[in-house]
Amino acid sequence: MERIKTGIPGLDGMLCGGFLPQTANLVEGAPGTGKTTLGMQFIYHGIVACGEPGLILTFEEFPQQYYNDAANFGWDFRQMEQEGKLRVIMTSPEVSKADLEQVGGRIERLVQKIGAKRILVDSLSHFERLSRDPAHLRSIIYGFVNSLKREGLTTVLTRESMALLGEAEEGGDEASAFLVDSYVLLRYVEIESAVRKAILVLKMRGSDHDKGIRQFDVTSRGVEVQSPFEGREGIMSGSPRRMADSFVQAFVRR
Repeated sequence: MERIKTGIPGLDGMLCGGFLPQTANLVEGAPGTGKTTLGMQFIYHGIVACGEPGLILTFEEFPQQYYNDAANFGWDFRQMEQEGKLRVIMTSPEVSKADLEQVGGRIERLVQKIGAKRILVDSLSHFERLSRDPAHLRSIIYGFVNSLKREGLTTVLTRESMALLGEAEEGGDEASAFLVDSYVLLRYVEIESAVRKAILVLKMRGSDHDKGIRQFDVTSRGVEVQSPFEGREGIMSGSPRRMADSFVQAFVRR
């Protein structure tokens, strides 16, 4: 089956080759875990390696911030915009929702103008202010996600989580997890008095995926997923324990 590669070392392997075309893919994690970097890397790889122009839809940062952040990894987003391969759009959930509900809206026009195939939405958490009713919120997100699919886009949506080291969130919105096609979770993990980062693919609709928990780092080249944690259990609790039984394998690069 055709796959949309993220270009992230290790992650495409976990996804059995990449995301499926025209799907919505949620990346959730605490602040600083690398959600936005992962999404930008997905857009960058599409442009330079796959000939697939992309959009970045942001509800929290000015375009200049994305230019600066991308430059730290050697990605010239400003030049890509000048070449008509990328657009960074700062807007609000209310405006973007209304835009996608009308024929010939701004996003639809940009998709057609640059031939966009990928989009990063940063971040889905801002939709939560549109409704206090979980059922209504789910309906809003469902409509938004389906509108992006109708435009022929493969989407990465980020979502903020306040769970830093595996502790359960109180009152967290789970609606988005059910509405997306894949769900990637990023977590901080404390191992021997050092904080590391863990990645897990919780769900991938219509495809198999790696069930392992892996360590990852954000390097000068972007996100890099490493080998599974070995010899420990309780990784996603935030406080892993050494395992006496080698039957279970989790993750820590040695």
